Amino acid sequence: MQKKIKINKRLLDILKYSGAIVSLGALPIAWADGNIKTEKELESVTVESSRTSQIGISDAASQGYITQKQLEARTVYRPGEVLEATPGLIVSQHSGEGKANQFYLRGINLDHGTDLRTTVDGMLVNERSHSHGQGWTDLNFLIPEITSGLEYRKGPYYADEGDFSSAGAVSVMYADQLDQGIASAGIGENGYKRLLLADSPKVGNGNLLYALELYKNDGPFKNPDDYKKINGVLRYSEGNSANGFNLSAMAYKAKWNATDQIPQRAIDSGYISNRFDAIDKTDGGEAHRYSVSSAWHQSTATNATNINAYILHNKLDLYSNFTYFLDNPVDGDQFYQPDRRTTTALNADHSWQMPFLGFKSENKVGLQFQNDNIYNGLLNTKARHRLSVTRQDHIVENSVGIYFQNTAYWTEKFRTIAGVREDYYHNKVNSDLAVNSGIANDSQASPKLSLIFGPWAKTEYYFNIGSGFHSNDARGTTISVDPKNPTVAATRESPIVKSNGFEIGARSEFIPGLQSSLALYRLDFDSELLFAGDAGSTADTGRASRRVGFEFSNYYKPTDWMTIDADIAYARARYRDSDPVGNRIPGSIEGVASLAMSIDHLGPYYGGLQLRYFGPRPLIEDNSVRSKSTATLNGRIGYKINPKVTVNLEGYNLTNRKDSAIDYYYTSRLPGEPADGVSGGANGIHFHPIESRSFRINLIANF
Repeated sequence: MQKKIKINKRLLDILKYSGAIVSLGALPIAWADGNIKTEKELESVTVESSRTSQIGISDAASQGYITQKQLEARTVYRPGEVLEATPGLIVSQHSGEGKANQFYLRGINLDHGTDLRTTVDGMLVNERSHSHGQGWTDLNFLIPEITSGLEYRKGPYYADEGDFSSAGAVSVMYADQLDQGIASAGIGENGYKRLLLADSPKVGNGNLLYALELYKNDGPFKNPDDYKKINGVLRYSEGNSANGFNLSAMAYKAKWNATDQIPQRAIDSGYISNRFDAIDKTDGGEAHRYSVSSAWHQSTATNATNINAYILHNKLDLYSNFTYFLDNPVDGDQFYQPDRRTTTALNADHSWQMPFLGFKSENKVGLQFQNDNIYNGLLNTKARHRLSVTRQDHIVENSVGIYFQNTAYWTEKFRTIAGVREDYYHNKVNSDLAVNSGIANDSQASPKLSLIFGPWAKTEYYFNIGSGFHSNDARGTTISVDPKNPTVAATRESPIVKSNGFEIGARSEFIPGLQSSLALYRLDFDSELLFAGDAGSTADTGRASRRVGFEFSNYYKPTDWMTIDADIAYARARYRDSDPVGNRIPGSIEGVASLAMSIDHLGPYYGGLQLRYFGPRPLIEDNSVRSKSTATLNGRIGYKINPKVTVNLEGYNLTNRKDSAIDYYYTSRLPGEPADGVSGGANGIHFHPIESRSFRINLIANF
């Protein structure tokens, strides 16, 4: 199988530095005596390949690029699972479909995205100082069919990756132009319905891309999710990714019910009928996201400039109840987390070639600015009716990041990438409780260094080291007292939590058709202290932590009609101090594995299978309570009716396993359970089930 991929200016430079020759139609390009020789200005280029080779391109063994064709071959239950194309990354859900996903990577329970920097079309998806969780990453607006590819980079080794990128960064790009129009209709079990229409007709000197998605899904739950969304993209573009611009508008709106995690004892006692039942049937939410963005690119043979700017508005109304009747035996513990924000941001970078000590080198300088104007809070509710206010806040959060990076080609087989970034944060919080208001500032310098050796025998070797960070919720940086009990002092957290990591790895294409990479890493955090949006105060641990692990990733194409992805990862996560309660980090993921096979070019038929596994995890610090493992098998079989029309059948959880999407261990109280004692209630495992076996059929017409 062959496919086309766009090459950016940086990749062209890497190819010429390594002595490669790329075909640009009638335009040959080659490096000779330090000078680029071309007959005309560089234009958009394509390389024909079964998969993008990363030799000479990647800066680490844990970096990679997933093409649109590879993404199309994946069977995903929800849009956020597109990110699982990243080896070792698990995307889960512990509530209703409209809620942000739960993420796991490199031994970290990332919650809703705290240490996984996610951008879509250059816009940061992670939301700072969010009412429910720091780094809230809601990807339900993502439309997989109009993506042009996905790039992943793990670890704090990249100068142009800032907040939330300590575990990794994933960038999803939308296309400026589609090869052909798409009209898709899907229907399935559990109330699933989806319609999509997308195309990019020629308009003036450019293309006008549009996409409209209508979606509904109930899920297998006794209290149906009734998740409904309308989602649209409109983009005008001229030129290409090297020299051109685009202007885009996006709109997403959704509402849903939620079956949150449930206690196992509720099923065992018969209080609820089965694992798809709910305790509080009024949980759920509404959300919308509107954005306007623009990107501009200009490049020549020796330099390149990129600028993107955007303004977006997010709104969430989220109702949750995790402890049921523990705190309020009469009205229950449901709470409401509103969050309304307007974000403005500007990202710009400029790179240029310049000899350094007689060696070929490239420099890059960049600026990243973001302002968040946020109104959020925490209120007590019953069946979505307000009872009382825990806290309400107006937050203005500003950040500026600047960075510099130098890539030097010392020999044909050795290059270095040295960089540093400086980030400055200014938090201003106006709280309904004056003592919790205030201003907090912080800054951090983050040096980075990568050494790349090879290739020898189509094998390249890497050493990476660097510092990174994630920002903390601004409310936690100015807090003085617990808003639920103002007589109790609260612990303030630093606006920035530093991380340090290093990694050694290798990438090989020595065996024909096989691309393999191996990474061994360590990742340290200065503190695991986080603001708990569900409580309106800071969590009770500020302990430093360490993760050590490995990732082994493989892509194999034994024939023209078959591809196989096989990935395995393991992490050991521990607190670095000594504490009698134990040194395990609750929820930290350990073993992860995936195996995917796709088949195409067998006449009119195509299909694939995808197995995903993540192993047991400690649920409390002494490791005496652990979750069980989870495994899912998804698949697809399709038939090409003619070159323009295809139909496929997708199946999810084909083995109908009764596993958990996530497990927690904490105290809750069901009706009828005693409320006496210090806290009342009962400790136990609470889980959200993976969906039962279900099928969807899709009809896709191209035009």
